[in-house]
Amino acid sequence: MVEDVSGQKLKKIPATVVTGFLGSGKTSLIQNLLASANGKKIALIINEFGDLGIDKELVLGCEIEGCWDGDIVELANGCICCTVADDFLPTMKSLLDRSDPPDHIIIETSGLALPKPLLKAFTWPEVRTRATVDGVVAVVDSAAVADGVFADDPLAVQRQREADDSLDHETPLEELFEEQVQCADIIVLNKAELVAEEAWEAIEAKVLECQRSNVKSIKTSFGKIKPSVLLGLGAEAELDLGNRHSHHDGEEDHDHDDFDSFVVEFGEIENHIDFETKLRLITKNHNVLRMKGFVALGNKPMRLAVQVVGSRIEKYFDRHWRQDEARYSKLVVIGFADLDKDGISEILSF
Repeated sequence: MVEDVSGQKLKKIPATVVTGFLGSGKTSLIQNLLASANGKKIALIINEFGDLGIDKELVLGCEIEGCWDGDIVELANGCICCTVADDFLPTMKSLLDRSDPPDHIIIETSGLALPKPLLKAFTWPEVRTRATVDGVVAVVDSAAVADGVFADDPLAVQRQREADDSLDHETPLEELFEEQVQCADIIVLNKAELVAEEAWEAIEAKVLECQRSNVKSIKTSFGKIKPSVLLGLGAEAELDLGNRHSHHDGEEDHDHDDFDSFVVEFGEIENHIDFETKLRLITKNHNVLRMKGFVALGNKPMRLAVQVVGSRIEKYFDRHWRQDEARYSKLVVIGFADLDKDGISEILSF
């Protein structure tokens, strides 16, 4: 709480930062939060890594009552933790300056974003007296952790680290995972439906390595959690930066040179089985972390949404093609910096 010039107490608008690894289910979680808002005015800031605004389209495609295009702001000029001054602060100011400002702001970071630089932005003069970080929610792809995504052999790496503190066996992905979990006020262990019961001990042990003390974790499927669990935490996380460790503490800047993304455009496809075969060929032979986008399928009247994480491929029709829009097929491909863009594009040529 702060005081205005008349001495009256002014309530800051709460903001929830939703962070998480590529494909962890952040968008599904946010869709559920918006669908359960019960009249609360929620604004959503979506940060994409790549040029194709998939997540905004996925949210709008659900046609949630009370959720309209003007309440969803997309930042697609790079990772939000790198573009705070250029993109995030002006966006926040425009939301706060509205004659009818939102009751709550939800910020979905890209899968490659470090959350701590974003929290620091809430200490800037443009924001600090008018908004506060109600909480940081880290969404974890439990099935991916169970599969050892963050290292070739996570248990062997951990044994090596314990045997020799001077060794550094962290991959960029594992470091990113640690950054996001370490910063969280609550951890959502998502995609529980894909996890065998005997795998949970290893998953929870991995998360426990990174999380701060007294931070709770919740198991869920498809991002389904009551808003009352995630909103209203009152963490004021921007005032607690010292307790949220980062590998990049003390650095003026950081970059994402380890990662790259590009957009592939192609025509309508007639055979969805052949299309899935091509996607599996890409994930098997190329250094791809994630693919997501929309596809025009034959004479189907609905748009096919595609999400690829590791070897998992999810496809579903999210909405009808509108009469005033051209049917298209586009995928954003996210992976390591050595992506063979030409080779991947050739596979997806139809």
